[in-house]
Amino acid sequence: MKTIISNLAAVLFFAACATSQTPTLKYLDEVNNQHKSVFENGSVKISNSDIEYEVIIIDNQFESWFARRSRPRGYHSKTFLESKNRQWIQSFNARSRAGVRGFDYTIDFQSNIDYGYEVNYMIYNYLLYFQETNDIRLD
Repeated sequence: MKTIISNLAAVLFFAACATSQTPTLKYLDEVNNQHKSVFENGSVKISNSDIEYEVIIIDNQFESWFARRSRPRGYHSKTFLESKNRQWIQSFNARSRAGVRGFDYTIDFQSNIDYGYEVNYMIYNYLLYFQETNDIRLD
């Protein structure tokens, strides 16, 4: 399984080459039943076995923020989440390359890969959390 790992102090996104098969779009209830996010010991693990990607976010505060502030699954479309993730990650990486304090790493997120709804949903929420807790805007 390919892994995307995130930590507030040092976010590391690892994405190996994409799988050759493209997943079919599923209804949201099927997606929620098959692709889960599990919070455990201050981290969240998001997996999507259809495309062999997994995201692990290690941040003790993210779980409580997520429980209080996140919109429910299905509130935003997958297209909206993908668009915001591309925009915010591009801004994040530009700041990292420019040497802006607090942006000590780049995020390897490939816009040509279909990561699925759950992965995009959790990355979107983490980036929203990152912006709110660090009082910055990525757009």
